[in-house]
Order: sequence, then structure tokens, then C-alpha cells
Amino acid sequence: MKRLLLSKLLDWKELSIRKPVLLDGARQTGKSYLLEILFGQHFDQVIRLDFLEQPALANLFLDSLKPEDILTNIELEFNVAINRKKALIIFDEIGECQLAVNSLKFFAEQCPDMYICASGSNIGLLGSFPVGKVELLALYPLTFEEFLLASDQKPLIKAFEQMKMSRIAHEKLFSLLIDYYFVGGMPEAVSSWFGAQGGSGIGSGIIERIDKITQIHEGLIAGYERDFGKYSDKISAQHIQAIFHNIPVQLSRNIDDSVKRFKFKDVIKKKSRYQDLSSPINWLEKCKLLSKCHPVDSEPKSPLSALAKENIFKLFLFDIGLLGHMLGLTYKEHRDQKYNYKGYIAENFVQNELIVVFGSPSYSWEYARSEIEFLAKNDDGRIVPIEVKSGKRTRAKSLAVYVERYQPKVTIKLIGSTGSIEDSSALVLPLYYASKVAQLDL
Repeated sequence: MKRLLLSKLLDWKELSIRKPVLLDGARQTGKSYLLEILFGQHFDQVIRLDFLEQPALANLFLDSLKPEDILTNIELEFNVAINRKKALIIFDEIGECQLAVNSLKFFAEQCPDMYICASGSNIGLLGSFPVGKVELLALYPLTFEEFLLASDQKPLIKAFEQMKMSRIAHEKLFSLLIDYYFVGGMPEAVSSWFGAQGGSGIGSGIIERIDKITQIHEGLIAGYERDFGKYSDKISAQHIQAIFHNIPVQLSRNIDDSVKRFKFKDVIKKKSRYQDLSSPINWLEKCKLLSKCHPVDSEPKSPLSALAKENIFKLFLFDIGLLGHMLGLTYKEHRDQKYNYKGYIAENFVQNELIVVFGSPSYSWEYARSEIEFLAKNDDGRIVPIEVKSGKRTRAKSLAVYVERYQPKVTIKLIGSTGSIEDSSALVLPLYYASKVAQLDL
């Protein structure tokens, strides 16, 4: 499968002086595959140390954190001669070895011409961190564009890249978007979904494919729940699990409306304040299993972070397929366009697409009964409102209120039907083009 983050790694490879890459991301999002297989094919030599699989590898860092000593130890351990100028060295699940984390500082200072990459699913939980000494990147589940690339439908991929708005392109892209809502972007699920088709679209029956995706989702959820106990330390694993499972519940209460602020009451027994839930919520955010969207209740200006309140936010799940699984939504329900859950599904989808290109957290706008689901910022610092309409009804009262109050130069509506970019100040795009927002001239 292709991953769009590969282009950033290739740009990093071409630098004459570089810091080690530290790749963050939730477990099972494909970090090892991206580094070792996709990126590794551009090197003559790839050496990978997996600290989760082989905890004893921590011994290579015990006596010294000098890069030359560490490299010598690696050569002895793996019986290889490392080409300092051409080898890609990967420290996988580096969060399991604090000494390896500490060594990145010395690789940055003493070996800036080497290719050192590290990855981990608990980077945000590290006790100490070489700030300023690493190139920090984040890998999320496959985006819709990456899902489309995995489908290997070349004409449709071309239509997506060119942002075609024809009826036939829309029907095919929107149909694939509904599949994406069910499958999600976890690499194992995506590989199973398209692998079963044998590339030609002809393969295992739809029932078998659906059952397989359900099994994969169940296994992923069980794995995350095991991690809650393994990595939570002083924070109650039960509290983390309660919040993790409560996010889909609260999202599903917003049938056609915009997603509402996360409510702390009744999530955990006898705890009803932000202070009571902040630690497990922050734990899940640091592990990239959820993301926040902070509402702004005044005129949106840069920096938006200055207008946000720490204890007021919406919470979204990191993968749209796991969201549907946790709610028990079937493939048939996803395909049924008359089913009225799709408002919050669409909003969670857009949230996940936007944080890949703009980073996390995201921001929204509220005034009286008017709500704009997302706010984006262009390179000049101007704020662009993004309204999300999951169905074919495109009338946006809240957007009209926003325009009347602040007269933005550009507005965007993401809708469930074909769009139009003829009016460059009022763009209307199909939902599946959410990630293209960053590429538009705003």
C-alpha cells in the first residue's frame, strides 16, 4: 500500500544534514511497514531494531550513548558491517527503550549525515524527549486518498487527483467513500478488503469480506484495550477504556446536527468534571487514539489556539472504521443512504482528513445556535470556515450567519453530492475531497 508520508521521508533523505526522524502514531497504523518496506527500498542496507519484540536490544545502549559505540554494538549483535553513509537504521517501538530515545540527541549532534529513523506508538507518553533534536512526523490510519490508491482503480485515482466533479466520477468516488466508512484506514483492514478482490474486483464474496473486516476490527479494539493496562501507569486503565468507548456513544447522539462538545458527566461513575477526566483523555490523545476539536465562540483569528478553552472540546475517534464497528453499524447500514446516522460519521471523517494535513487539534466556531464544523488557516493567516453537510441538502444557515458577521474571502462547504468550484469565494466540494482543502488557493 502507498503512504503519502513517504514523500516527506524522501525529502528528508535528500538533505545533506538531517536530524533523526521520530515517527509517532497509534499502534497498527503501519509505521514499521512505511519505514522498513516503503522507505527502506530506497537504501542499499536496512537495519531494524525492534525493542518491543526484542527487549534485550536495550543492552546495546547500556555502556555508552555515543553513536559510534552504539553502531559497533549493533554490528556485533547482528553480525553486519554498517555503511555509515548509505544504511538506514530503524529503532522500532523506541518507546520501549528510553536509552535509545536519549541516543537520538547524540546522533543528531555527532552524525547528522546518517539515516536514523525511530518509531513508536507511545511517543507522547515518554518520560523525556530530545526536543529540537528530531524530525517529528505523525502517521495516521490511511486517508481516503490512500484508500483509493489501495483500490488500484487508475482512472478513478486520476479523476480524484484532478478533482473531477462529473456525475459518474462522483458516483464511483462516493461509493468508495461509503466502503471507507465501513473499512476505515487501518492497514490490516484495508489490505484485507482489497486483497480479497484480487486487484480485479473479483474475489471472495462480499459476506466473507465483511466478516473478515469485522474480525480485524474486533482484534484491533482488543489490542488497544490491552495497551490501556500496559502503558497507563497511574491512570486507571478502566477510566481510559470508559472514555474510549464513550466517544462513539456521544458522537452517535448527534444524528443530523453538528457534533456537540464532549460531556464529562456519566462517563465514569462519580466523576463529572473535566479535571476528573483530563488525565485519561490526554492519555488517549497522546497515543493518537482520539483527536480534539476546540470550539471558538468569538471572531476567529490567528492563532486560534489563543481563543480555545482547555476544558471545552469535541472528541473524535482516530479511525472511521473502528468508530462504526464500536457502534455496531453494519455494511448494509453504511450503504443505505436513507440511514440518518451519517452526519456525525461524515464529521468524524472530515476531522480525521483535516488533522493529517493541518495537524491536531482542529477548531470549530459557535455563535448562539449557529455552528461551523471546522476552521482552516491559510498561509497568510486568514481563517477559512468549513461547513459539513453529509447529505444532498446544501443549504447552510450557519455559514450564512458566519459570512454576515465576518465577511471571509473564502468559504467551503463539504457535501454528500457533486460540488462546484466555479465561485472561488464559495467553494462547494464533495466530502471525499476534504483532504484537498490544503491544496486549494485559499
